[in-house]
Amino acid sequence: MKALNKYIDHTNLKPFTTKTDIEKLCADARKWNFASVCVNPCDIALAKELLAGSDVMTCTVIGFPLGRNTTAIKVAETEDAYALGCDEFDMVINVGKLKDGCVDYVRDEIAAVVKAAKGKTVKVIIETGLLTDEEKALATRLSCEAGAHFVKTCTGVSAGVATVEDIRLMKANLSGDVLLKASSGIRTYEDAKALIDAGADRLGTSAGIAIITDASKN
Repeated sequence: MKALNKYIDHTNLKPFTTKTDIEKLCADARKWNFASVCVNPCDIALAKELLAGSDVMTCTVIGFPLGRNTTAIKVAETEDAYALGCDEFDMVINVGKLKDGCVDYVRDEIAAVVKAAKGKTVKVIIETGLLTDEEKALATRLSCEAGAHFVKTCTGVSAGVATVEDIRLMKANLSGDVLLKASSGIRTYEDAKALIDAGADRLGTSAGIAIITDASKN
């Protein structure tokens, strides 16, 4: 098990995020040596500048938060973020297409984003809070088939939070060396530990400092 701080994608995706907010996010990420900061696309360049010389990666979101952009737009977002030096890409699937049974569409869209990321890490957000267990399992399998590196629970915008049950279900449907990211509602060390014990390899949270501080007391 790696150090707890390296599980954490230190996140600020709020619509009213300011430059000062990103400066604080990155300063905290450097101090605590988190895995990454996860920011909106417009903040990639600033985050990269602020994290220069550290091993904290810059992550962004694609098709966020609804996943209802066209595939071409998601690909363009990925290409733009790549050009800005982004290290990781968290893309939102088109949940409606999944529910309509358009499995080729969902799989092909993920594959298109993976291709645009040119070997860099792609995490696929399936929005577990909007899916049945059967749909969660299907979305996980499609992500693996499309070449994703992680499957991720939630955006934190739509309904649903990361749960131990969902992580276990998703893990049972992984193939190859695909990993899991739990995101949304992770506030305490107990939350984090339970999800890691269930199989999560990364945690998306804005409460990373509180989690690490809490861990030191346990």
